[in-house]
Amino acid sequence: MIKVHLVPAGGGTPVTLQGKPGQSLMQAAVAANAPGIDAECGGLLTCATCHVYVREPFAAMLPPADGDEQGMLAFTASPRQANSRLSCQIRLEPALDGLTVDLPATQN
Repeated sequence: MIKVHLVPAGGGTPVTLQGKPGQSLMQAAVAANAPGIDAECGGLLTCATCHVYVREPFAAMLPPADGDEQGMLAFTASPRQANSRLSCQIRLEPALDGLTVDLPATQN
């Protein structure tokens, strides 16, 4: 299992959850009923309601966002940052154990 930390906007108490290798961060968050990731499209890459800000060193470990993800990141409700990603596009793997992401103030 891969441990993931979701930090609420404003620096609230982080939520820690476990995900399976190969599962997306969004799927792990939804399965854990974690607040802050709406995932309205269910991971189909047709919305931006699973937007997260990936902290280093993990941001540098992820493959670059492809064109479809880049396009959807243009529609985030909270400001896009250099470390913005859609959690549906982050595949959990052992190297990401301890992954920490900040949640935006709003998803819609």
